Amino acid sequence: MKTLAHEDTETADPDEPRPAGPLYVPVRLGSAGGRRLRFLRTPLGTRTAVGFTSRERLVRVMGAGQPWIRLAEPALRSLAEPLGVTVVTVDPRLTAPSAAARGTGAPARPCARRLSRTEV
Repeated sequence: MKTLAHEDTETADPDEPRPAGPLYVPVRLGSAGGRRLRFLRTPLGTRTAVGFTSRERLVRVMGAGQPWIRLAEPALRSLAEPLGVTVVTVDPRLTAPSAAARGTGAPARPCARRLSRTEV
């Protein structure tokens, strides 16, 4: 998983690997049928936009029923920044188990998932 803050993209090493092509970006379906970006949180609680380099990776982390759109990383960043989200995480691997999976019986709120590990 790669977490990129806005400042990192301007000073990043040009030889550092970046996602090639559009990302699979999880979205929420709005009441009028539109799509809205779905944000997660880092282990420290910072909101982050997320994208996956393959549909399989998205399904592994978010589940098969997660709606998604394809966006390039710069487009994802430009949509997230006006909402105050300046971190983009590519291919998060681990999330906390949902409340239902822990046996509490309470359904998990989809936007409450947290990333459990940050790798650079």
